Amino acid sequence: MKKILAVETKLHLRDVQSPLIVIGLPTALLLILGSIPDFSKPDPAMGGQSVNDTQMPAMMAMLAMMTLAFTVLPTALTQYRERGVLRRLSTTPVHPSRVLAVQLMINMAVGIVSTALLIVLGRVVLGTAIPQQLPGFVLVFLLGSAALLAMGLVVAAVAPNSKAAPGIGSMLMFPLMFVAGMWLPRELMPDTLRHISDFSVVGPFAQAMRDTWAGHAPQPLHLAVLAVGLVVFGTLAARLFRWE
Repeated sequence: MKKILAVETKLHLRDVQSPLIVIGLPTALLLILGSIPDFSKPDPAMGGQSVNDTQMPAMMAMLAMMTLAFTVLPTALTQYRERGVLRRLSTTPVHPSRVLAVQLMINMAVGIVSTALLIVLGRVVLGTAIPQQLPGFVLVFLLGSAALLAMGLVVAAVAPNSKAAPGIGSMLMFPLMFVAGMWLPRELMPDTLRHISDFSVVGPFAQAMRDTWAGHAPQPLHLAVLAVGLVVFGTLAARLFRWE
């Protein structure tokens, strides 16, 4: 397992483009958009919070994880399937499921690094607060990220090849970004859309991160939706995934 982890980590680091997009893009967007003066002003429609208080950093953290889940992870796994790597591993004592586990670990680690960088630079450059309810934030981030990665495994399972995988992932990712509140904060959503967001996995993930960032405990409903999403999509991925 350690050797697989070492090899996969080296391969991941050689692909400069993916870390640059996953880590660099959300950080750049946070610093650029967060510099807009109006984003630092309290907004009554958002409960007196400014966009920079919780909305912007939480959305950028989610963007990083969604990019990993819906483009990076499915592309890597479908390439391995196309090249016969998973099939060959299935004939050795090293079961291909270990490759899946390592891929999940690496992508989770990249997401953690990206989010930590967002928090630090947001604090230093923009003066944004760090998550005030840190234990709750860590719980929400890990649970929500795991649920997103499970959804990414489903994409990898159904994608016919590595060229189609990122396209399928993008078709899912952008509508989910909207439902999560990336462009329209959840407070400003119509009631029907907000109810849909509440059960979309990404909506509870975004809101729970914002809540813990502001110092509030995550809502039980949001945690329950994330846990159910992890179980449902994880089970679906396990049943649909093809090694060759």
